[in-house]
Amino acid sequence: MAVVTGAGSGIGRAVAAELLRGGWSVVLAGRRLAPLEETAALAPPGATALPVTADVSQPADVEALFAAARGRFHRVDLLFNNAGTFGPAGVPVEELPYEAWRQVVDTNLNGAFLCAQAAYRAMKEQTPRGGRIINNGSVSAHAPRPHSVAYTATKHALTGLTKSLSLDGRRHGIAVGQIDIGNAATDMTAGMAAGALQANGEIAPEPVMDVADVARTVRHMAELPLEANVQFTTVMATAMPYVGRG
Repeated sequence: MAVVTGAGSGIGRAVAAELLRGGWSVVLAGRRLAPLEETAALAPPGATALPVTADVSQPADVEALFAAARGRFHRVDLLFNNAGTFGPAGVPVEELPYEAWRQVVDTNLNGAFLCAQAAYRAMKEQTPRGGRIINNGSVSAHAPRPHSVAYTATKHALTGLTKSLSLDGRRHGIAVGQIDIGNAATDMTAGMAAGALQANGEIAPEPVMDVADVARTVRHMAELPLEANVQFTTVMATAMPYVGRG
């Protein structure tokens, strides 16, 4: 059984659909029920998708999410820690409101921690013991875009979270890895074809890749035996300006 956060759109929806096609039962987590139900409708005959509304930045919501997952399926084998937000676009650091910074940190970092902690507890206690956590890092875990201080800071922090969880999970059969994604075609990247701000100040169009390629990569990571782990992987549009960014 898998829990996918941010499952109502974009990468989360694509990954949830791919796991459902692969025979996984999937708990679909997100803040709004209607998009989760749209994702659930993608499940093939015989597959089980359980929509659960949850704001991952709220500890009580996360507790209820994993209680619902364990109540229905009795265990947690996989968490795809995907919920995230970029925050206000194009806002220089000196103008970024603290409330906007806090929202990004609460969702991208605190939410990832809360979900990982809940999954870790379940995986440690269940029989057979163990499971896998995959964090959505982004190429911004390595190199920033202009005016992305909150998003970039949280994605760098996710790398540390991934490493620490991976170390602590060893003795409990919990494998933890991270996928760093660049320019997957989703609503978040819809404007890139028209032009995105570059490090030199220019506006230039950027290539994107099919989000299905991300979903297949996550499924590959998810279906490895727990004795093997993809610690870090980068999946990106081949020609995106990432290597050499800045």
